[in-house]
Amino acid sequence: MRSRFLALLAPMLILAACDTTPSSTGTTTGTGTGSTPPGGISSTGLGTSTGTGVASGSLEEMLRREGVSDRVFFATDGASLTPEARGIVDGWARLLRQNPQIAAAIEGHADERGTREYNLALGDRRAAAARNYLLSLGIQPQRVTVVSYGKERPAVVGSNESAWAQNRRAVLVPN
Repeated sequence: MRSRFLALLAPMLILAACDTTPSSTGTTTGTGTGSTPPGGISSTGLGTSTGTGVASGSLEEMLRREGVSDRVFFATDGASLTPEARGIVDGWARLLRQNPQIAAAIEGHADERGTREYNLALGDRRAAAARNYLLSLGIQPQRVTVVSYGKERPAVVGSNESAWAQNRRAVLVPN
């Protein structure tokens, strides 16, 4: 009798211990000025962030208010910033200079083509290119980290140029 009571009580205690308030973590849409990746697809409203959601004063909210995209796009197998991408990173630098308390990470991504190892290295080069440009604009190195996800976190699932163009990116996220 006692073991049956404990068997019924244990799940209830576990459920009672769970947080019942909605979580603020989850998918957030990308912000943007409509920057266009190679292939002509707009970045507005695409992708996810590893951040904790959009809260008042968050990096995502500040980017949205300023009309600055949270992502830049790259050519196939490329890690060089285009003039358009440099303009977006200029906006990142402006926001980081205005908000010295904010630290950020730059996620590097690749499309599905190529090996896992190749795409991890390519994602790293893409994130590093954006970080290095930020540093050249006066942002302190300790405020910006780099992480590569290679092809593991596509913004768009698909095996066509449209999807690949949107997945060849570097994304600024809260750190």
